[in-house]
Amino acid sequence: MSTTAVLTPAEYESRLQQYVYERSEEGRAVRVGEKEVSEQAAIVARYRDLFTRDQVESLRDAENGAADAERERLYRLRKTCESGIVASELAEQDDALENAILGTKVSFRGEELTLMSALARLAVLDSYGDREELGELAVAASAELNPDRLELLAASEDLEAEISGEPDSVARSEEEKAISLFELEAALVAASDSTAEAYATLRDRWFDKLLGPDREAQPKAQHVSYVRRLSPLEATYPKERATDICLETVRALGFDMTSMPNIRLDLEDRPQKNPRACVIASNPPEVVHLITLAQGGLSDYQAFMHEAGHALHYAGVDPSLPYTFRSISRDHALTEIYSYIFEAITREPGWHASYFGLSDAQAQENAQATLFLEAFLYRRYTAKLRYELGFWSSFADEGGRSPRDYAALITDATGARYDSRNYLSDMDSGFYSADYLRAWIRSAQLAAYLRREVGEDWWRSEKTGGLLRALFAEGTQPTSEEIAGRIGFDPLDTAPLVADLSA
Repeated sequence: MSTTAVLTPAEYESRLQQYVYERSEEGRAVRVGEKEVSEQAAIVARYRDLFTRDQVESLRDAENGAADAERERLYRLRKTCESGIVASELAEQDDALENAILGTKVSFRGEELTLMSALARLAVLDSYGDREELGELAVAASAELNPDRLELLAASEDLEAEISGEPDSVARSEEEKAISLFELEAALVAASDSTAEAYATLRDRWFDKLLGPDREAQPKAQHVSYVRRLSPLEATYPKERATDICLETVRALGFDMTSMPNIRLDLEDRPQKNPRACVIASNPPEVVHLITLAQGGLSDYQAFMHEAGHALHYAGVDPSLPYTFRSISRDHALTEIYSYIFEAITREPGWHASYFGLSDAQAQENAQATLFLEAFLYRRYTAKLRYELGFWSSFADEGGRSPRDYAALITDATGARYDSRNYLSDMDSGFYSADYLRAWIRSAQLAAYLRREVGEDWWRSEKTGGLLRALFAEGTQPTSEEIAGRIGFDPLDTAPLVADLSA
């Protein structure tokens, strides 16, 4: 590409906005089952001019000559350009893997299921033995794609190292997140260790309740989606009421999502729909999709509330902000704060009593179930971060061919037996696990702040909505660590989180 074709930062930002919109909408269509074949490669090809090495250097030059806030905006544009080069050069390979996953099927009891459908079925199968059987089929089928996953992972790592100039993936992520991943790991492990006894009590009690007294001492990970659904409580939390109750819960904070046309709800059930709830912010604040697939049980409510936090954040962005600060963050830790604080409402006994007519004692017990799940997931992600740091620290030597301590770390942390064959399928790019964990720390800090500023009923007060609305308006500009300072906490202060997990 000639230098005359290089875009100015303003031109680049405008064209990038169009590109992200098209890719987001394509990804949404595939994820919700409206399309059976991903065509991301065609979109990437149309915008190939956005992602060139000349463009990276032009943005780098502009960044070096800019000051403060403008430099931060240009930094994010440059990093987006770098990642776009990787996506552009690997688009066909990525599409091939995505389509292979979509096309993978398993035969279970005379029925042919797509891999996605099989994973969704695990959450609703009441028979322990059936889950064992279907789970093993799903793991084996997914593992067949591990060579393709590893090939794509290695190609991506090589490109990222070349374009960024930083060969060490851990150092590269630390620079992008502006944190020390190893200092974060140390704080998280210490918090996990200090809550281990409380977790063991919760784990044994709720594994017995949810899986039955004849369960294995360490049930296999294929039971986790069933556990997370809290199936024995399903009658109390029917899927038919999930949307209405969650919307009413959010309304109590001062957010009427039914009158917000920029938030588009997708609640439909389709054969190829990914069962994992998500938000796709195609163009904040104007186009924000909230996607869920209700299956019955409390997890429907938790998933909706989690994604409502994301949706309200992106839909509440000040539209006058530059596109970069409406849509592009250094990482995902910031927006996860808001998803976590909304999901935290489902751990309030008063919420269970108010919306489901439960006695105080029953509401307390059901809230304890959600605390168990929170502790389970926190410990799982702390172990996952430890595994990923080891995986990437040794990647230059091992090439990602070994599952290393994936299964041992997560099994020990959670008490559920994880399969080493999932060591690649269970890995998110860019140390997303670290972003989740930073949000865990921060949301606990935010909850403590809200209790101090609003009171114990923070979860049903419009004053809370006002405080959150002011944060949402800033879009993606601040970092998670900056939010900690604003509410009076050190970024690595895990005391509020430890208190929550030990409650």
